[in-house]
Amino acid sequence: MSPAPAVAVAVVSWNTRDLLAACLASLEPEVRAGRAEVWVVDNASSDGSAELVRSRFAWARLVASEQNLGFGPAVNRVAAATDCAWIAPANADVALEPGALEALLAAGAADPGAGALAPRLVLPDGRTQHSAYAFPTLGFTAAFNLGLHRIVPGLGDRLLLEGFWDADRPRRVPWAIAALLLVRRTAWEAAGGFAEDQWMYAEDLDLGWRLARAGWATRHVPAARVRHESSAATAQAWGEERTARWLASTYAWMLRRRGAPVTRAVAAVNIAGALARAALLAPAARIAPGRFGAARAANAGWARLHRIGLRPRRALLAHR
Repeated sequence: MSPAPAVAVAVVSWNTRDLLAACLASLEPEVRAGRAEVWVVDNASSDGSAELVRSRFAWARLVASEQNLGFGPAVNRVAAATDCAWIAPANADVALEPGALEALLAAGAADPGAGALAPRLVLPDGRTQHSAYAFPTLGFTAAFNLGLHRIVPGLGDRLLLEGFWDADRPRRVPWAIAALLLVRRTAWEAAGGFAEDQWMYAEDLDLGWRLARAGWATRHVPAARVRHESSAATAQAWGEERTARWLASTYAWMLRRRGAPVTRAVAAVNIAGALARAALLAPAARIAPGRFGAARAANAGWARLHRIGLRPRRALLAHR
């Protein structure tokens, strides 16, 4: 009898049939090699995604849900139904390049304190997606809004800020987005899996936070390359509202995990910082609107969006 696969890949699908096909095609060699078993949790798609799995990828285990479970709860179902040493939450809009899963497993073997391994995510134009982040603490928020990363050498890289982060360097990071992660079973169980009340967005932030509190690290593994059609499902669902929903989920997470004082303080600092940047840009935007107008408008927009963090407790916690 052949040994059980090391990895249970939990692909969560919602109305991205063609991307799901590419995802499963990239995973098939891992199944054939005995490294992985693949589950697809289809969240009540209306585009024939479940039928695609049944007809073209019968080797994958399909859970055809009659309702949209969300991302984290869907992955939890797979984790509860398997006993593999590793659990790999995955969006349906990813495709593994050859050797990616092996590189992640090798990194996990080399760093036994890493509970989660995060690959390099490659966007359709070939750029590396910014995918590792610091936790949104009050100290981090103040440092960012004061612009310290622009004057302290190397601080932007240490804080994992977009445009400053060195994505080519393997390292431990606070948390990484869960377009695809490889999570050690013992770490998964110590953290309690994904939070069921974090329905969509910030579920990866929450998992990284609870892994860290349980004593487990997250490691960025740039040698493992995974192609990512970012936001394929959420763009269909919410369009231009995606950013507001992401922020609402993040502030709701902060309220649950850090409490109201920290949540309000972080929101206030973000609002003040964005308003200050908009005010500083205002004279230049009047003189050269083509050069500075968009940046001023963007900062004013961020100030409005971060007011989400000041919403009443009940309204924030009701967000999903």
